[in-house]
Amino acid sequence: MKGTEMKCDEIRELMPDLAAGLASTTSAMNEHLRSCSECSGKLEAFRQTMSVLDEWKAPEPSPYFDTRVRARVREEQSRPTGWLYWLRKPALGVSLALLMVVGLTLVEKGGVNPPPPGLQAAEPGTAVYDLQALEKNHELYTDFDVLDDLQVQSDVNANP
Repeated sequence: MKGTEMKCDEIRELMPDLAAGLASTTSAMNEHLRSCSECSGKLEAFRQTMSVLDEWKAPEPSPYFDTRVRARVREEQSRPTGWLYWLRKPALGVSLALLMVVGLTLVEKGGVNPPPPGLQAAEPGTAVYDLQALEKNHELYTDFDVLDDLQVQSDVNANP
């Protein structure tokens, strides 16, 4: 702000109060409004809107409004209350959450698809674990025999 000169942003902040008559204009404001057509147009639009709002009358409520409100209050008061009523609402959500937790725990622990009888999961690094791994990957290990045969043939071809 240079001296008493006002900027458009400062005037815009005061426009609602100026239009409603809650604030009075200063000489700097009057000077800015005379020189800035945009701000003076907006202030005039604000004043027109305020005058329309001053003339507006709120509609009267329906004659049966009070009767309907009282009936609605009686309905709400006649609803069942107490701890059992409030317990039923969250009980469904809690039971579903508990069911999900139990289900996920069973799946992770292997309770849904337990290992076949006689085969228990062995600790890694034990002989039983190694035997189970060999049995499980039997076809893969038999293909290694083919690779061994290829190695023997390539050694024979390399050394005549």
